[in-house]
Amino acid sequence: MKKRWFWAGGSVVIVGLATIVVANGPEAGITWAATHRAKTTAKAANNEVQIFSWWTAGGEASGLNALIKTFRKLYPSEKIDNEAVKGGGGSNAKAVLASRMQAGNPPETFQVHAGQELMFWVNAGKMQPLDALYKQLNLYSVIPKQIISGLSKDGHVYAVPADVGRGNVLWYNPAVLAKNHLSPPKTMMQFLAELAVLKSNGVTPIAYGDKDQLGSVMLWENVMLSVLGPHKYTQLWKGQIPFSSPQVKAAANTFLQILNYTNANHSSLSWDQADQMVANGQAAFNLMGDWAKAYFLSRGLVEGKQFGWTVFPGTQGDFEYVIDSFGLPKGAKNPTGAKDFLKLVASKQGQDEFNLWKGSIPARTDANMNLFDSYSKQAMSDFRHDVLVPSVANGEAVNPAFEMAVTQAVTMLINTKDVNQFVHALKSAEDENPLS
Repeated sequence: MKKRWFWAGGSVVIVGLATIVVANGPEAGITWAATHRAKTTAKAANNEVQIFSWWTAGGEASGLNALIKTFRKLYPSEKIDNEAVKGGGGSNAKAVLASRMQAGNPPETFQVHAGQELMFWVNAGKMQPLDALYKQLNLYSVIPKQIISGLSKDGHVYAVPADVGRGNVLWYNPAVLAKNHLSPPKTMMQFLAELAVLKSNGVTPIAYGDKDQLGSVMLWENVMLSVLGPHKYTQLWKGQIPFSSPQVKAAANTFLQILNYTNANHSSLSWDQADQMVANGQAAFNLMGDWAKAYFLSRGLVEGKQFGWTVFPGTQGDFEYVIDSFGLPKGAKNPTGAKDFLKLVASKQGQDEFNLWKGSIPARTDANMNLFDSYSKQAMSDFRHDVLVPSVANGEAVNPAFEMAVTQAVTMLINTKDVNQFVHALKSAEDENPLS
């Protein structure tokens, strides 16, 4: 069996059969686990519920804190422990999680993206099925089949969804557009023309932060979606279209065109710092998931006045989904407490509370739409009617090893501008980590 390599914030996880090994972790990897292992394994109380995530800032942290507050009211005998890990766009947390899972010291539950990221742990035999919980809570009737499919394997479901985020959103500063007599772009041609106008007027046209590579890979995958269209885009990640396709090369060239209009300090910024450039009027546009809305709101900005949004040019009618979920790892010391938290996450109350802060929409179809703002109401409608496509950058579309290879290839493309080399890197990654 070919070994699969999953790089998580500097840690290498080697999966062969049911074995997971972690090596060379950074500050967020093995060092963290070694320092804290004694603490986590020596706990005498069996009522502790460790909640593991990378939600440490803005609306994400506020949403998680809202869930924790409600959990404490509902389950006063349980002691919840928020073990969120900061930095790296989630990669630091994934490195810590990998080292803990390898050491046989999992948290009670952890944040994981639906799709291939979750399947990494399912395929390694590390997750408990939640079929009985789904039946108990009647979740099969209120969570769309498309979402459950991304959480399931061989007829068993392994996580409950906390939200549905959207990745193909272009955020903008209304005042900057108005000053330059521009409107939110609908097509790629209009977008490129507006970027050129902004640059000639001395404005940073589009800000992105790829300190953790999230911003660059998300921008690239949205260009891919715009150029290929939703069906070929999805086929690409199933290995049904070759990376040598002319459309893949065309998308890479369009991506390079857009990079001509970006901020020079992109490599030193995180995704939220790039959002702040838009908030401050230093840049006109930013491509990011709808957790950016939560960031803007957490800074006191008002939608429609101090920030606006549109779907990424050329992706009208498409919904790039990013689904956060929580599962029950094997070996959790307090599975009862973990299931109590999963019940809250999956409940109508929990989904409404969390997503009001997070900027995303509930996974449940019976959400109280009256609680949500105009963006979320539109997102709910689009999720029901648009073509749904998975995100590469956020772990839904491809296996973790290929995702990391894509990240490295996009970084290489940014630095070398060599499209043929980029395509060759993607093909080599597919050979090592088959998509189908």
